[in-house]
Amino acid sequence: MDKYNTKPWWASKTVWGGLVTLLAVVLGVFGYSITPEDQKQLVETLSQIGASVGAVIAIYGRIVATKRLK
Repeated sequence: MDKYNTKPWWASKTVWGGLVTLLAVVLGVFGYSITPEDQKQLVETLSQIGASVGAVIAIYGRIVATKRLK
């Protein structure tokens, strides 16, 4: 872990929660509704997908890297 204890944006439930809330608002404008329970499940799912994609990218990056780790 780095000295600032940071993480990428896609690993943040706060970011995903904000995006889901924005989606719910936009869908509401068009007559659709997302219940709070659906929003919670969507945030969890998107957070897991984001973490999985990040892991795949990290592994791929290490595989194609041109320099060795010390």
